[in-house]
Amino acid sequence: MKICELMTEDVIVVRPETPLKEVAETLAARRISGLPVVDAKRKVLGVVSEADILVKERGPEPRHEGLLGWLLGGGAAEEEKLLARTAGEAMTAPAITIEAETHVSRAARLMTEKRIKRLPVVDSEGALVGIVTRADLVRAFARSDAAIEREIKDDVIRRTLWIENGDLDVRVEDGEVRLAGKLQRRSDAELLPLFAARVPGVVAVHSTLRWEWDDSKASLESTPRVPIPPRR
Repeated sequence: MKICELMTEDVIVVRPETPLKEVAETLAARRISGLPVVDAKRKVLGVVSEADILVKERGPEPRHEGLLGWLLGGGAAEEEKLLARTAGEAMTAPAITIEAETHVSRAARLMTEKRIKRLPVVDSEGALVGIVTRADLVRAFARSDAAIEREIKDDVIRRTLWIENGDLDVRVEDGEVRLAGKLQRRSDAELLPLFAARVPGVVAVHSTLRWEWDDSKASLESTPRVPIPPRR
């Protein structure tokens, strides 16, 4: 599944010059936790979130002198947020973005690693085309067994691995995928469970796949041997 199948296209955005008070009002009224900040061409400049506004609301920390002050200080970036009056001054930049044709698993990995709740979705030119959130990914994970089975058969088996769905049985129950049958090549039999596990909604993959031709051995046999020079 790709990001474009999950994302929200009608994105609420703000400009760099938008007053921070207006940003806070929009977040509260829309019950959202962050907004992309874009320029006139909808290029994503950053993201302004509840956390950025909370820095402003919290106010400055008590100042410490010397080494303790250096260790506990928030740095120049936090100082700027404390003085911020507009979205552009308060935003976190550069924004972490993702392209619409990217696989959903990449978005999940980014959100987990970077500890973020949303990703602006951009086109090849970097212009905003949508937004995807953690809630969107959770909804994708909760989809039906029939939808999961359909994606494995259509996208993974036919379009990605180019396997003719002949002697191959795919079944999904409560998110658990069972793969059985015989494929032509060993490499396909090993790759299919790995790709199936990346499909949103899959809890586990159980494979009893067999193969007719061990192409891993064939590739090793075809590798030219380089003679080792004798030791002197």
